[in-house]
Amino acid sequence: MRKISTVIFCWIIMLGCNSNGFNNEQRNNNQITGTWQLISGTLIEKNNTTVTDYTLGKSFIKIINATHFAFMGHDLNKGKDSTAFYSSGGGRYDLKDSSYTEHLEYCNDRQWEGNSFDFIIHINNDTLVQQGVEKIDSLGINRINIEKYVRLK
Repeated sequence: MRKISTVIFCWIIMLGCNSNGFNNEQRNNNQITGTWQLISGTLIEKNNTTVTDYTLGKSFIKIINATHFAFMGHDLNKGKDSTAFYSSGGGRYDLKDSSYTEHLEYCNDRQWEGNSFDFIIHINNDTLVQQGVEKIDSLGINRINIEKYVRLK
């Protein structure tokens, strides 16, 4: 009887040790987790709209797990011409229904670190669209950012 009580006690302790309130089933069923390839980005600032096609000369991915996100992108010419581009960053995120907030803890542009950005996300099959406002008063940034990703397999 004592062995059974010990086994049950250990089992209860192990069940209570999942992190952030997620169990493995919730982690695996979270539609947002995975690796996403950025297809296009639209920035709307004041009266200017800039659309970037990330399928031409650039590669940009976002990786999302149960608690964190990371992004990285670069030009495909190894930085050797006028298309030179590199971007990376990551941190924690919050997700409730379609409200997705990134808390940027790491960024190659260090002035962006410590900021949070609220987005609305929509996932349809293998496509993720996130739209929200990027605002950093100290840098004079206040723009709408719309990004379209496709899930990598």
